[in-house]
Amino acid sequence: MNLASLSFFQTLRSPSRQFAVIGLGRFGRAVCGTLHGMGYEVLGIDSDERRVAQALTDQIAAHAVQLDSTQPSALKEAGIPDFDTVIVAIGNYVEESVITTLNAKEAGVPHVVAKASSEIHVKLLRRVGADHVVFPEHEMGCELARSLTRPNILERFEIDPENSIVEVIVPQAFHQKTIVELDLRNKYGLTLLAVSQESNPGKFEINPSPVARLRAGSVMVVIGSNKGIDRLPV
Repeated sequence: MNLASLSFFQTLRSPSRQFAVIGLGRFGRAVCGTLHGMGYEVLGIDSDERRVAQALTDQIAAHAVQLDSTQPSALKEAGIPDFDTVIVAIGNYVEESVITTLNAKEAGVPHVVAKASSEIHVKLLRRVGADHVVFPEHEMGCELARSLTRPNILERFEIDPENSIVEVIVPQAFHQKTIVELDLRNKYGLTLLAVSQESNPGKFEINPSPVARLRAGSVMVVIGSNKGIDRLPV
């Protein structure tokens, strides 16, 4: 099960949402292409005319324009204040990234996501108002470490730095125990959201009965603190 398919996450998606991606390097192109492929309207922006032309040739965005995002007037002329979400994908040029993020927030963009290239960059972006900061290299390193040390955790969605929703293979220690017997909330500080159906492992039973018995090797989805998740016997 892909966590993004849960109804909770579907409510965060709206077909009418418009995205602007500023910075068409590898990260920005990946974001543009993915959003465009999902059917969202995407505007690609870069100061390099060649990158803009390539984005249009590769059809990774509905529209693409060349402009200097450090100039507030240029962003306003491009209609940036009308976009729901702006992704500042300028990772390697800290000053340009920070100024662009500040400009987008001051223009009234409700949700600005910015890419960082270092811990200091993260702090600067948050200081100027970025609603969400991504640090791809750091996050990929953490994800790799988790996948190597906790292979039974299939998916992880971080709600904040301390809490996550995870999809995990039911461990042998939980086999044939009821949800009541496991008492995940008191023992681990976790809440069980869903379990895979025995008759159809590809589908899930949401909010299962407290007397339902779990099977080792099946899949469960839990929400709670990362500390509790790390204590699971998986």
